[in-house]
Amino acid sequence: MSESGSERTEEPTARRLRRAREDGQVARSTELPAAAVMIAAVFTLLMTGGVLVSRLSGMLKSSFTFDRRTLDTPTLLPATFASQMLEALILVLPVMAVTAIVAILASGATGGFHFSLKSVAPKFSKLSPLEGIKRMLGTRAAVELLKSLAKFALVAGVLWALVDKHMNELIHLGNMNLEPALAIAGTLLTKSALWLTLSLVLIAALDAPYQRWSFMKRMRMTKQEVKDEMKDMEGRPEVKQQIRRRQREMANARMMQSVKDADVVITNPEHFAIALSYDPSSDGAPILLAKGADHMAARIREEARLHGVEIFSSPQLARALYFTTEVNKTIPEALYHAVAPVIAYVFSLAQVRPGVEPMPRPQPKVPASMRFNAKGELENPVERQA
Repeated sequence: MSESGSERTEEPTARRLRRAREDGQVARSTELPAAAVMIAAVFTLLMTGGVLVSRLSGMLKSSFTFDRRTLDTPTLLPATFASQMLEALILVLPVMAVTAIVAILASGATGGFHFSLKSVAPKFSKLSPLEGIKRMLGTRAAVELLKSLAKFALVAGVLWALVDKHMNELIHLGNMNLEPALAIAGTLLTKSALWLTLSLVLIAALDAPYQRWSFMKRMRMTKQEVKDEMKDMEGRPEVKQQIRRRQREMANARMMQSVKDADVVITNPEHFAIALSYDPSSDGAPILLAKGADHMAARIREEARLHGVEIFSSPQLARALYFTTEVNKTIPEALYHAVAPVIAYVFSLAQVRPGVEPMPRPQPKVPASMRFNAKGELENPVERQA
């Protein structure tokens, strides 16, 4: 059976994920920030619990102690109450600051930090009763319901176990003085919070990868959507420009690799460089392996020196080859007589022996119809037309 074109079997492209992110759709786990905040709060209480409980017990004790001046002047009670509230706020401020910072960091742990106005903009589709029923009866709603039930059962089970274990201590708290009762209560609360945090960590460890998997599944595309997106991207000018630039880079890289196979590099001597190769055993003409101007010419000369390729300076011949011959093509027939002495000279250098006079350096003569200036313009166009 052939696969239906409407089935979402393809992984989402980078463009689809980017658009989804712009719309505020990212993989989010609500359990991870909750677990992180609980962990931060518990560890902060463990580190500052002794001081915190001692200060709070002292504040609670002093709040029920009034001097004669306060009793005789009831208008002082609001100021006294405000001062105690401010002191309590300052006391718990470190815990609040740590939990706030951790909540912000944990919220971006799965989907990153991103703010999108589209996600908070009103959508009329959300007001549709039919869409609401679909969301209520969909797979995501069922998973969230099961997750909530599992979380409730786990947390309730942990609380039940803690209460059952410390029941006697809780009963005796009513018969103790305030300060020791608060100290024991603080210890019990810290232990309970620690165990509850561990249960939330277990839920977050399961929920975070599931949310990532669920998000990527929702973002899947059909084969036709992938094809349409590729066509749309290839049709964009900036994409075409990037493709052409990449193609030029690949072509230049291949061309530079072929310089080592050249027999000679003819230069301008600085503005142009042309690498030629000739096979004496064949009847073919020399082949232009690489050519370049300015920066590319410098790279060709450097590559030639690296591999021991002879560099021959001939400005007119270099310009003629550059403006008339493409890469991996044979040189024009009109330049045979100009190139032949250069090739013969280069081959003779490899056969020089001690006591043997080397071949004189040739002076290539370029036909008038092939003489170009640095801009690629003929130096004598009238003579060429004739």
